[in-house]
Amino acid sequence: MVDTAHTYVIVGAGPAGLQLSYHLQQQGADYLTFERGAEPGGFFRRFPRHRRLNSLNAVHTDSSDPGIRLRCDGNSLLNDDPELLFSKFSQEYLPAADDLVRYLAEFQRIHQLRVRYGTTVERVTREDDGFTVRTDRGVVRARCLVVATGWGRPFVPDIPGIEHATGYEEMNVDPDRYTGRRVLIIGKGNAAFETASSILGRASVVHLASRRPLRLAYDTGHPGDVRGRHGAILDSERFTPLHAVLDCTIDAIRPVDGGFRVSITDTHAPGETAELDYHEVLRCTGFRMDTSLFDASCAPDMVRDGRLPGLRPDWQSSNVDDLYFAGTVAQPRDVRHAASPFIDGFRYNLRTFSRLLRERYDDVPLPAATTSGEPASLTTVMLDRVNGSPALWTQSGYLCDVFVRDDVTGDFRHHEDLPEDYAVPRFADSSHCYTLALRRGRADGSDTDRRPARDSAVIHPVVRRYRHGELVAEQHLPGDLLAGWRRPDRHVEPLVRFLGRDLTDGS
Repeated sequence: MVDTAHTYVIVGAGPAGLQLSYHLQQQGADYLTFERGAEPGGFFRRFPRHRRLNSLNAVHTDSSDPGIRLRCDGNSLLNDDPELLFSKFSQEYLPAADDLVRYLAEFQRIHQLRVRYGTTVERVTREDDGFTVRTDRGVVRARCLVVATGWGRPFVPDIPGIEHATGYEEMNVDPDRYTGRRVLIIGKGNAAFETASSILGRASVVHLASRRPLRLAYDTGHPGDVRGRHGAILDSERFTPLHAVLDCTIDAIRPVDGGFRVSITDTHAPGETAELDYHEVLRCTGFRMDTSLFDASCAPDMVRDGRLPGLRPDWQSSNVDDLYFAGTVAQPRDVRHAASPFIDGFRYNLRTFSRLLRERYDDVPLPAATTSGEPASLTTVMLDRVNGSPALWTQSGYLCDVFVRDDVTGDFRHHEDLPEDYAVPRFADSSHCYTLALRRGRADGSDTDRRPARDSAVIHPVVRRYRHGELVAEQHLPGDLLAGWRRPDRHVEPLVRFLGRDLTDGS
């Protein structure tokens, strides 16, 4: 028996579930959100294990502009209450996870979001016109299902003897537990470095090992790579013989004499092997999405070693119509390019996502403004956006503004914050479709007057022109030390010239 029916059912009331609930509620949509816990943010009640977030909380900035300030705020959800910002809950630059938990609970309370707590979704079945969602408290029908459950299970690599390793999700976090012991940590991500940092002053040896080389966020510009605050072990590797970061394949783990013998093969010298002895082996290899709630009728295709769902450009499942994903698991379209796995990235994705849902299921037109096609006016609008938009900044290389020309009037229809891989095919019937985004150039580039702007490694504005879906022109504007793009000689005049030539070429 079906208890109720809703246009949208959201599974999970973490940051993504709450953010999407907020946007749908503000738009008057018919939605219901399920959360198995008694309060929101269940993941952050357990993780990170050492209770300190990597997301930055820059409370003090020079700007009073709310959009600019959000560029430095990695934890706030978008909402219309200027007091409901994460900075009201913590003044710490690297805040505690418990502060985020408190913030999420208050966000739900203040906005009275329709979240049904203490409700576990047990099974989802595809029907002709939607889904049947079976919970431990009844059955609900959904026209559209959005899964925002986040990481549900640890990712366990296929290593002989991996069952002898203690997982990040259950390991003892008391540093004294590791005093005088040799510890191998499998993995070289933030969880592995967080763990290593906590025991560095106690353990006699700490090794971090995985087959891929270490990626530092400072070098890559990606917020998911290892953050600088975990750098102590790298100093230790340089200046002591105690600790090391190993690039190797772990071939096997075997119990020996109350400890563990680990067989490895050097990644950089195939055939070079070794056997190392440890008292403890800790598994810090990340997480994967839990797919156990899906019936065979709506099991999503999975990608990236089965960790994440395959997605279309509108965040819809690649193989199941009307099934969508939100939040950290909705990152496959821009893995390692933008901040979609994190609050400061997916909060903007979800604002756009809610608009796409409303257009498809409620016939609400996608928001758009009209702007003049005169090159100087168009330049002003574009530069205002790249200078003030936190979405284009945080989601650089992924979200873009789109300007579609009306060939009758010459004016442009302006859509904000669309994924470019969604926007280009959507507006493929247009002869003049511009995308405006912030991007980074080559990693080995620099930003000087002598180097072309397209080779700049620093973030900078890029305008692309598409004709019937084909890229036909591109203009890079130089980067700026203070991330401001308004100089007449370097930004304004080059963009006016580019648009003027392109709009008058007749093609």
